[in-house]
Amino acid sequence: MNVKAAVVEELHAPLRIQELALDEPRADEVQVRMVATGVCHTDAVVRDGWIPTSGLPMVLGHEGAGVVEKVGAAVTHLSPGDHVVLSVNSCGTCRSCLSGHPAYCENIYIHNFAGGRPDGSSAFTTADGSPVRSHFFGQSSFAEVVNASVRSVVKIPEDFPLELAGPLGCGVQTGAGAVLNVLRLAPGGSFVVFGAGAVGLSALLGAVASRAGTIIAVDINDARLELATELGATHVVNGADEDAVARIHEITGGGVQTALDTTGNPRVFRQMIDALGVAGHAGALGAASAGSEGVIDLPTALSRGIRITWVVEGDAVPQLFIPELIALHRAGHFPFDRLVKTYAFDDINTAFDDSESGEVIKPVVLF
Repeated sequence: MNVKAAVVEELHAPLRIQELALDEPRADEVQVRMVATGVCHTDAVVRDGWIPTSGLPMVLGHEGAGVVEKVGAAVTHLSPGDHVVLSVNSCGTCRSCLSGHPAYCENIYIHNFAGGRPDGSSAFTTADGSPVRSHFFGQSSFAEVVNASVRSVVKIPEDFPLELAGPLGCGVQTGAGAVLNVLRLAPGGSFVVFGAGAVGLSALLGAVASRAGTIIAVDINDARLELATELGATHVVNGADEDAVARIHEITGGGVQTALDTTGNPRVFRQMIDALGVAGHAGALGAASAGSEGVIDLPTALSRGIRITWVVEGDAVPQLFIPELIALHRAGHFPFDRLVKTYAFDDINTAFDDSESGEVIKPVVLF
């Protein structure tokens, strides 16, 4: 089968749409015709070399949503015609996977970033037979049709819009899961999120759904802070205009109970730690460039009894958590659709540019 795909041919370069040959799905794979795929910051940092892969060219994309066309011989719980979201891949057999934490799979690199199947093969080839690396996050969903690893595939209700569903596979799941699965806010408690992008605002929506009493958003973009207020923030702080830590202490009367840094910026990470109250719990999940180092006042941190948890993919089991988020959305408690803007697939580089400039919170390309 020949399909159109957006290919990263060299670091820092725009993606190029070209026609590739797609092979047949393996026994443990699901062939999915894509309807929409979210553009995530992780796609950009892999394109730019922050997160190493085994080489280029490669098809990225890891927030896919579409319809099953074929299933491999070993797949028994999915059928052609099923509507699905594609999420993070995992081995399913290591201690982390077996204990319900596939985001911390001990074989996470080989199943998500190596650029192919575990046996080294790729699903895509060019017209002359040269391989183009595939299976990014088990899917490489910047393509019209993909052969996705079965553990990346999440069945969703057929009446939920596929044009909206893709971001649930990573960015939305990551932010909401950090709050709902890891920080576990107490009703009436206090929470601050640093960074009001797709992940940060998804975390804020998770805090609203948790019935937190004080919800603070910190960013330097006033338009995003205005949206944060519309989505349920009780307070917003522009970190470029005022001392964020002092303002958070003022709002909370001595420090916030739970906090999340989505920026990956060492200075912001330090602000988050300093904003915590006694016995506060902080989560960190922003992708940082190599060599980034944060500084923590260790004696003070010890005396305050704070906790810091690094969070991957919201510590979620996608097959369970994504349907939960859809249920919350349907109940009116998780309006993540407010974050989304759609683009034609041919305009994928514009979607990347608009995401990086901050003009758009969550771009989604439509096939």
